[in-house]
Amino acid sequence: MDHPGHGNTTLERSALIVATLTSFIGPFMISSVNVALPSIQADLRMDAVQLSWIATSYLLAVAVGLVPAGKIADIHGRKKVFATGLAIYTIGSGAAAFVDSAALLIATRVVQGIGAAMFVTTGMAILTSIFPPNRRGRVIGIYVAAVYIGLSVGPFIGGLLTQHLGWRSIFLVMLPLGIFSIALTLYYLRGEWLGEPGQQLDLGGCLLYGAAILAMVYGASRLPAPIGITLLLSGSALFFLFVRHQLSARFPVFDMKLFAGNKVFAFSSLAALLNYSATFAVTFLLSLYLQYIKGMPPQAAGTVLMAQPIMMALLSPVAGRLSDRIEPRLIATAGMITTVIGVSLFSTLDGQTKTPLIVANLILLGTGFSLFSSPNMSAIMGAVDKRHYGLASGAVATMRLLGQMFSMAMATVVLALIVGRQAITPANYDLFLRSIHTVFFISATLCSIGVYFSWFRGSLHRPGATGNSTSS
Repeated sequence: MDHPGHGNTTLERSALIVATLTSFIGPFMISSVNVALPSIQADLRMDAVQLSWIATSYLLAVAVGLVPAGKIADIHGRKKVFATGLAIYTIGSGAAAFVDSAALLIATRVVQGIGAAMFVTTGMAILTSIFPPNRRGRVIGIYVAAVYIGLSVGPFIGGLLTQHLGWRSIFLVMLPLGIFSIALTLYYLRGEWLGEPGQQLDLGGCLLYGAAILAMVYGASRLPAPIGITLLLSGSALFFLFVRHQLSARFPVFDMKLFAGNKVFAFSSLAALLNYSATFAVTFLLSLYLQYIKGMPPQAAGTVLMAQPIMMALLSPVAGRLSDRIEPRLIATAGMITTVIGVSLFSTLDGQTKTPLIVANLILLGTGFSLFSSPNMSAIMGAVDKRHYGLASGAVATMRLLGQMFSMAMATVVLALIVGRQAITPANYDLFLRSIHTVFFISATLCSIGVYFSWFRGSLHRPGATGNSTSS
């Protein structure tokens, strides 16, 4: 039985708390585990390749699971899939705290990733189902802010926990958070939200999609090696087959007509992909720049880098609220233009660039991200019919993940081509700086293309306060 979704303050508050908490958990876990990697390496005697798989295995599982999880939620119920995902994630987190080998840790990260895919794709869909269009931007702003808070406090809390209680404590912290979220979901989120009951899951489509994403994401992580290029090309071919299959499938796992016949949805999704492709590697490259070129210790570099996510956490709810009153396209495009300026300024970095200037530019970038993210997400969710909320939510998360992967792959390839497969030392600092300039130039170009898609997406014709926000 679907819940009507309006006028119930307890339901709205509970949905917002549990969705916000789960949007915090994922980024917090990713950024806090990164700080703990040296401790994990020492404890489990892992090599560098195994160590990289602690992050990659999780991201891969999330990437493969997002769209199928969104479709299953639309058919069988979003709350059901959301609560199941939380349970799987919590079990994976608890198990990770007690592993005694690299292989087991990577396996538990895959379990976490599958669970995360289920609650990430449904959390946004549940919020969109419950809150009316005239308040949706504000709620999405809070949801997005929680992501940035997770990213900004993760390294600090992760470092604190690892230093005083060991790396396993990071995974143990997830147990009470997960159990609390499950209890809140089951007790307060009464009713169910269905998008497309009576449909069937296209297993063939799911397998094609999973294989394509797997090949592309893993291939990107192996660039510029020949195996990386081969996998990327194979993944692209499989993705083309997936699109062809979806266009003729009776029950497509992803309705391609959303892209073909819905300009606001298609252009907003492409703008998100380009935004993440242009910006995700910024933190990675600046972290290396601050430590190698500026000679900062890791803690000081981390403190400088916090300027950006703190700005994003502060401004995302404001941008979300604005998008309830002003056309989201206008705010998101202003954010994308601000991001182009910020990324372009970073392409001029050299050894003499003053730290306050770097902090000021990070604040500018954080402002750009904030103005873009919440309104763009609001536009995507507002552009689709209520039965597609799960699917649209999964598409947003997939665009984000693919953009992040592409951004890291681009940075890796440029470093490999210019610096080569050698350690960064004073002897090659000039080559390293040239790599940074190249990546930021490409990023600014990608973001400029994103401005086009953001501006020309068309206006979001919002229904009234009770329009498409009720559950079907």
